[in-house]
Amino acid sequence: MTIDYAKARETMVEQQVRPWDVFQPRILETIARLPRERFVVEAHRALAYADVALPLGHGESMMKPVLEGRTLQALSLTAGEAVLEVGTGSGYLSACLGALARDVVSLEIHADLADAARARLQAEGIGNVRVETADVFGWESDRTFDAICVGGAVATVPTALLKWLRPGGRLFVVHGLAPAMEAALVRHDEGGTGHRVESLFETELPYLAGAAPTPQFRL
Repeated sequence: MTIDYAKARETMVEQQVRPWDVFQPRILETIARLPRERFVVEAHRALAYADVALPLGHGESMMKPVLEGRTLQALSLTAGEAVLEVGTGSGYLSACLGALARDVVSLEIHADLADAARARLQAEGIGNVRVETADVFGWESDRTFDAICVGGAVATVPTALLKWLRPGGRLFVVHGLAPAMEAALVRHDEGGTGHRVESLFETELPYLAGAAPTPQFRL
């Protein structure tokens, strides 16, 4: 059976992403243009445009298309901005970020996922996304970014990441205890000394490596 991926992509945008309150034209155009199936492993390629999270290995998964759309809308990137992505995964969301921003640094803790994502991005001619094999909780950089996108859940909002956020920047993250998680946008104030957390919507993601809650033992 031959799948018409272009038609599947159009259907995904119109029946999944747009109805979930994703309305910014640049984002819809980006999702409608990028071939999501080329970022999905062969075994799951037929599900590239389904409303499901797809496994990547190491307990990680590719976000549902609707969540990818809402993530991009929450960040509302402009063409001149720099982005830090935590958790490259398949590289698809990295590609979307790259299409919407000036440049992206994407961190992936698993070397095999990082290598595969680099190859996919290169194959698609996306040159403004740099994938680094690194654990964000041990990563060091003097760079600051206009936006940070955290691709896995955390137990609590990771304010430690704000050191890489420029004054007035924003950070997207899903936080909480499964299954009661919520997506939030953390806005760094213009003075760079404080922040505020804006609740967006309820959802659920696998925890980012090193960010799961500490198990509570009871007698």
